[in-house]
Amino acid sequence: MKYLSIFLILILIGCKNDTKKELMTDSEIDPSVYKMWASFVESNPENTIDELPESWFFHDNKVDADRLAALTLNGKKKATTSGLYNWYVEAKADLPQIGTKHIVTDFNGKAKAIIEITSVDTIPFNQMTESLAALDMGTDTEPLGKWRKAHWSFFKSIMNENSEEPTEDMLIVFERFEMIWKMK
Repeated sequence: MKYLSIFLILILIGCKNDTKKELMTDSEIDPSVYKMWASFVESNPENTIDELPESWFFHDNKVDADRLAALTLNGKKKATTSGLYNWYVEAKADLPQIGTKHIVTDFNGKAKAIIEITSVDTIPFNQMTESLAALDMGTDTEPLGKWRKAHWSFFKSIMNENSEEPTEDMLIVFERFEMIWKMK
């Protein structure tokens, strides 16, 4: 049961909500996702062999999902915390891979941008820097404080469900990305 929980957590981590995607069939994916990918591939023929990337939205609610998609579109959000390193280990899951593309949507599944992972790091929670937090939070106004508060609360709530407690030195998985295409 613990590993099933960890697997489900991996789906939900990083303030991304893949639950909606996981429950959707191809016919339920918003047509804008296919349209965006087709437009990208037409303009970048070297990607014609790539499969349709996963599409998802940041966070778990409309306000934050739409806000974070907008921050990605305007180039302020350039990273995401995708979970705890230990969750990947326990689930025997690969860390995110450099070069992987994703389609970021709004909360309703409408495609907004294609991003590509440019780096993946594991960082102790207490060693997150102001500059990295700014990339994740999409703001220069107290980004580290906002990052710590939001992520500590998230990790604590998930870990408490498994009778675990977060620690200041727990390793997080941090992905930087580049927006490579946006809806026109």
